[in-house]
Amino acid sequence: MTSYDIDDARAFLDASPSPHHAAAETMRRLIAAGATELNLLNDWTASDVNGFAAVRRDGAVIAWRTPHHTDTPLPVDIVGAHTDSPCLKIKPRPDIGTAGWRQLAVEVYGGILNNSWLDRDLGIAGVVLDSSGAAHLVRSDAVARVPQLAVHLDRQVNEGLKLDPQTHLTPIWGLGDATAGGCATWLAQHAGIDTVTWWDLCLFDTQPAAQIGLNGEFIASGRLDNLISCWAATAALCSSTPADGRIAVMVLNDHEEVGSSSTTGADGPLLEHVLTRITHAVGGNVADLHRVLAASSCVSADNAHAIHPNYPERHDAAHAPRVNAGPAIKVNANQRYATSARSAARFERACIAAGVPWQVFSSRNNIPCGSTIGPITASRLGIDTVDVGIPQLSMHSARELCGSVDPGYLAAALSAYWSSSEA
Repeated sequence: MTSYDIDDARAFLDASPSPHHAAAETMRRLIAAGATELNLLNDWTASDVNGFAAVRRDGAVIAWRTPHHTDTPLPVDIVGAHTDSPCLKIKPRPDIGTAGWRQLAVEVYGGILNNSWLDRDLGIAGVVLDSSGAAHLVRSDAVARVPQLAVHLDRQVNEGLKLDPQTHLTPIWGLGDATAGGCATWLAQHAGIDTVTWWDLCLFDTQPAAQIGLNGEFIASGRLDNLISCWAATAALCSSTPADGRIAVMVLNDHEEVGSSSTTGADGPLLEHVLTRITHAVGGNVADLHRVLAASSCVSADNAHAIHPNYPERHDAAHAPRVNAGPAIKVNANQRYATSARSAARFERACIAAGVPWQVFSSRNNIPCGSTIGPITASRLGIDTVDVGIPQLSMHSARELCGSVDPGYLAAALSAYWSSSEA
């Protein structure tokens, strides 16, 4: 099995406090590994799309490697993940306050664990637009905090904490008159520009990713769901040789946590457009594209629920993956996951080829599972898809936990999947 550095995974997590940062860091790594960044606004030729190339749009990245120069449309083997994570996003009119506290108006993005955002040192990260419409990445140190009510003022808190997301998740970030504004000015100064007009900004826990446990068995970090899959896919693509006659494709979508219906989400047209343009650039037509898609495959990589030691009754005992025991193949008969017997068997063979253990996840019948980009990609493009993921605890918390060996296992399995010539 190819060895992958868990410290490199931690560095990727720390460099990616927002989807825009994750996309920028991914592109930086791809270019360092030899990829050429293409412009979505330009025409593409066969020489552009052959070899190692990538495109970026906001918080999404698509990259691909061809095995050789080709003038014939080839089937694609796709690995998909997503760059977004549940969080608190800053509203367009952020300056609010109560009783002399300056606060930030926020909106809950995705299915957060509300209580996990309390009493954390929070930074601001994302993209701001200047008066010309140009985008600038911005990232701050710890500047805000959502303070929990003291136990003395809520004696029953340990019998059940209930938070109103509109009022109880509003962070503080200063003292004084909130009506005087100041957030936009502060952002402009932080970004080094004169004026900020609009933004896409989130709060993030500034505590770095850490390797913890008695023997360093675990990784604790924000945004493991699903940045650890983004790291594994990027590391694998940078170190893989695609199989002869097939193209290795990586797609990192944004907005999975809110349904994927956006220009950069899996339910948007970005991936389909890029695959169409690659096909056309090498002389193919619509019929060639449909033929290519019918012979293609997809791995949807998104984290799975590891068995929880304090709540084992919430799991199906025969389908409850453990950390550091390899990626889990995720199965759901109701198509919340896109895995089929054929797609599962292929990923299993990739794990075996890589020398990587693998597991199976299926939820209890009385606890419905979530979903992924897998069913969306499968239904939009008609591509045989398998859902897989690294087992983790504390999914959708501001700080999550996974095994320190599993990210390398996933990267190795994805590399083997891309290197396989089977359809």
